[in-house]
Amino acid sequence: MLSLGFMRVVCSSVVGKMEGRVHPKVPACLRLYSSSEEERISRYPVPYKKNLPYDIVELMEEVETKGGFLPNVFKVLAHRPAEFRAFFAYYNVLMNKETGNLSKADRELIVVATSAQNHCLYCVVSHSALHRIYSKKPTLADQVAVNYRVAELSPRERAMLDFAQTMCRSDTVTDEHVRSLETHGFNREDVWDIAAITAFFAMSNRLAHLTDMRPNTEFYSMGRVPRDKQPTPTEQEGGP
Repeated sequence: MLSLGFMRVVCSSVVGKMEGRVHPKVPACLRLYSSSEEERISRYPVPYKKNLPYDIVELMEEVETKGGFLPNVFKVLAHRPAEFRAFFAYYNVLMNKETGNLSKADRELIVVATSAQNHCLYCVVSHSALHRIYSKKPTLADQVAVNYRVAELSPRERAMLDFAQTMCRSDTVTDEHVRSLETHGFNREDVWDIAAITAFFAMSNRLAHLTDMRPNTEFYSMGRVPRDKQPTPTEQEGGP
């Protein structure tokens, strides 16, 4: 199971030095991310680690060590290293900032609701898992993924997702939208955050569609049962 600091780990190294060098010491057992058709996670080639720039391999290994598995989005986007770096740098700015009135659970709920609107399997499954962890609510993300209008949301959460859906549909944003959010405690910078998260994941959703990106099996059980009862990745995969 991923630690609570997982998404900080995801991007903490990306915004550092981008040396662009191939990792010099990659164990043979780690050179492939996916080697079987049964585990196909993208319609594009998943690169060998030995062929990737050093900074990307270093980040991936850190994420896998901290979280227990490497989310498939890393493997898939590594097909284009320069875009990989840009993607995760902006992800970090949007999702891990410490300022503003949006909690980490709020941010993940926005992703779930808008990714459901965009029919993105990968983002709905993976960000529902993160929402369960941050919110400690094991069912809310499932409700939002099906129909946020009937989900057990607070008035504040509902206003937030109403606006996120406005952005997701590319509707015209008016001053009334902003005033409505302000009545629920959001300021104008928060409104920007909601819009930016929605816009960024609209791109992410479409890249997932293009690549036919598949969620890791680990995501499905995260946050649903107590940590000490979580199956290990080996057990989930039917290994010894």
